[in-house]
Amino acid sequence: MDAEVNPAGTLKGEVQLPADKSISHRVAMFAALAEGESVIENYSDAADPESTLSCLEQLGISVSKKDSKVTISGKGKNGLSKPVSSLDCGNSGTTMRLMSGILAGAGIECTLIGDHSLSSRTMKRIVDPLQAMGCQITTRNGEFAPIDIKPNNGVKGMRYTLPIASAQLKSSVLLAGLYGDMPTEIVETVPSRDHTERLIGLESEAFGTGKLIRSSNKVNVPVQTCRVPGDFSAAAFWIVAALIHSGSEISLKNVGINPSRTALLAALEKMGGNPEISNPREEGKEPVADFKIKGNLLKAIELEPALIPNCIDELPILMVAMCFADGVSKITGAEELRHKETDRLSAMHQILQSAGAETELHTDGITIHGSSDFIPKAAEFESHHDHRMAMAAAVLATKSKEASIVKDADCTAISYPDFWQHLSNLTS
Repeated sequence: MDAEVNPAGTLKGEVQLPADKSISHRVAMFAALAEGESVIENYSDAADPESTLSCLEQLGISVSKKDSKVTISGKGKNGLSKPVSSLDCGNSGTTMRLMSGILAGAGIECTLIGDHSLSSRTMKRIVDPLQAMGCQITTRNGEFAPIDIKPNNGVKGMRYTLPIASAQLKSSVLLAGLYGDMPTEIVETVPSRDHTERLIGLESEAFGTGKLIRSSNKVNVPVQTCRVPGDFSAAAFWIVAALIHSGSEISLKNVGINPSRTALLAALEKMGGNPEISNPREEGKEPVADFKIKGNLLKAIELEPALIPNCIDELPILMVAMCFADGVSKITGAEELRHKETDRLSAMHQILQSAGAETELHTDGITIHGSSDFIPKAAEFESHHDHRMAMAAAVLATKSKEASIVKDADCTAISYPDFWQHLSNLTS
């Protein structure tokens, strides 16, 4: 479907955020590897985490879902069964990369497939280290799905320095390491999301200027009974939407504020946007808090490359904020955006230019000439079947003087099924 987005003078109201996708994926997988029953409250109803549940069921894991509560009967690390057909990961890179680590480590004979978009995304970054560990894993043309996994002769522990800051790569290798007699050690020089380490309870220690994280077959994965917090990546769209609309006030409850996920807040603080954060607390093994965001004038910044791994999914909506920040903003060191559901650097450049923003695209980033007086042109925005492109374009369009169209808008269901209803509620 296409969505019409009308201008909005202000945005007011409270939003019940979708559950965190990254955590939902992981608690489901780890619950399957635990011994016993896990009860997961507020499990994400987005398409990607549903792909993870479907794969687990094909692997012989009992999954019961009622509304947002999921009950999983874990069989332990060695309890997965050979599936009778290919495991369809849909559009979910997290499902494919993390399940590959588990299944290659366990030596479960299977094939992982995905949709057209996922099948065009590189898997070489996980395949190379998994093969070095003795896992029998191959891909199409040495890089793309389908991924074929065969039984192995034992997982060899190794020390592996991450070549890029990627939580999916880190998690895939650590999960395969759960099947090795000798420890697998990940050297992380630039921090990335740490949900896997938190939820499993993996050992880590300082190592040089970074961190060393260990896994081995001595690690028993704990039962994952918990409540999944609200998705910070979803919250980011409303935070920016409120900031760029004078007089707006949006409240967000139960937002996940894991410090490995919230670099956007540091960027917005430098821009002059300061969401009010209250009631910090712990839910399960994750920190959460409540937010109140009001409209505010923003100033341009040059984003520190060190922040990028911890706001990689929020960069598209940060680019929208930069359009309304006085001065010239610049993002560098973000080449990883080119390897998401679409080439998000090029896609966002196209979206911003369609709205009349002055931008320059670079190999690893973008320059944006912003102004608090910027009024976007109404346009037909291409979403490129990428949920974050669609949502970023929608927030941008609310600042126009006339209605805009977001093409293929139902792709937001990948991470945020209720996005369009929530946008309507805030602008009505």
